[in-house]
Amino acid sequence: MTAIGAPLQAVLFDMDGTLIDSEHLWGRAESATAASLGGEWTAQDHRRSIGGAAVPVARYMIERAGARAGAHDVADRLQAEFARLLAGGAEPRPGAKELVARVAASGVPSALVTSTERALVDSAIGAIGVDSFDVSVAGDEVAANKPDPAPYLTAARMLGAEPARCVAFEDSEVGVASALAAGCATVAVVDQVAFTPGGRLHVLESLAGVDLDWVGSLVAA
Repeated sequence: MTAIGAPLQAVLFDMDGTLIDSEHLWGRAESATAASLGGEWTAQDHRRSIGGAAVPVARYMIERAGARAGAHDVADRLQAEFARLLAGGAEPRPGAKELVARVAASGVPSALVTSTERALVDSAIGAIGVDSFDVSVAGDEVAANKPDPAPYLTAARMLGAEPARCVAFEDSEVGVASALAAGCATVAVVDQVAFTPGGRLHVLESLAGVDLDWVGSLVAA
């Protein structure tokens, strides 16, 4: 879909916490699900789970609660609770909708790369629109989820782009690890986790005002 050798070949976006303000909804869903298992869920537990896929989070939740339950069953409960909370809508993070539109208008291919399962993606990204991206990769569509590089490698392959010529936007430790492991220049957008820039990792407080010239400069060298 893009010319091999071009400096910037694709822009890859995480969803929760990066493009939409939904991490607090996941936190509430996690707390409710943990309570249903007889366990507690702290702010530290939530931070540990940010960006993670539902089944690994469910396994940790079961372990924390000392409960006897199946991870997939608990993951289903967690996602159902998130879907219920999501019915009220999730607002785009500052500058997110504008940046996605800017990329789309530029002709540079883009992808949505999320640990959230496909059944929830359309409603979660509704304020921006899944059609704003050329492709999307959901958490239940890859063999291994973040922090494994598979989600970002899959997105780059679908777009015909070299990972090293892609810029990924993330907000979580597991997401940043996934994008860097795939070889992407990575921008961590601070939400609930702090990052230290270095190497191919760049840090922003917000997506507001981000332009394509700057994004392209991250891979031009």
